[in-house]
Amino acid sequence: MRRIAIITARGGSKRIPGKNVKEFCGKPILAYSIEAAVSSGLFDRVMVSTDDPGIGEIAGKYGAEVPFFRSAENSGDFATTNDVLLEVLREYEKRGEHFDLGCCLYPTAPFVTGEKLKEAVGMLEESDADTLIPVTAFSYPPQRAMVVREGRLLFENPEYLDSRSQDLEPHYHDVGQFYVFRTEAFVQNRRLMVGNILPYVISELEVQDIDNQTDWEIAEMKYRILHPDLSRGEDAARR
Repeated sequence: MRRIAIITARGGSKRIPGKNVKEFCGKPILAYSIEAAVSSGLFDRVMVSTDDPGIGEIAGKYGAEVPFFRSAENSGDFATTNDVLLEVLREYEKRGEHFDLGCCLYPTAPFVTGEKLKEAVGMLEESDADTLIPVTAFSYPPQRAMVVREGRLLFENPEYLDSRSQDLEPHYHDVGQFYVFRTEAFVQNRRLMVGNILPYVISELEVQDIDNQTDWEIAEMKYRILHPDLSRGEDAARR
């Protein structure tokens, strides 16, 4: 069973300039994904798919390889994660390297750890699933969602108006941190989020979309809550 970790980190970022290498709690945010993959000891290759030589240099510093740069076609705003993963797997196949299992990590995922990756990979390999996706529960039941139509507030599903929250089925959403997948099924489907999917549930404290500066600051706050020694060290450094 050969495994590859693919960290997708293109250079362009309009909402947060330099997002993939911006300092997060003391080091480039990209470093966290690389260190998680390397420390897990799971992967034959830990590589960064990028179009940016500067990102490639930082990737190498933290232990990843950049054996080739991403194509211009897959470096634009409309390239999908699926496109990037397919390109990487095909390029390695050209070089005579085949992988049975892949792990796609996003570069802005500081809550991912080597232990989480080991648990997730183990879960997938012991199952008959094609893909494992980390998810977290919606903090409020979406069955009781409201919409605004013609200036009035309406329940989208009025049949749940009098339901207690604890009686409603939990709903989950993708946390956008990593995916573990069997490469054969992925290449056949050309998409991660189809087929036989296994969930990996993560607490809301360890999840944060990072699309703007406020998101970034919230993510750092959560990270410091989870790593109190870091906060104490920063306090000591300011004295």
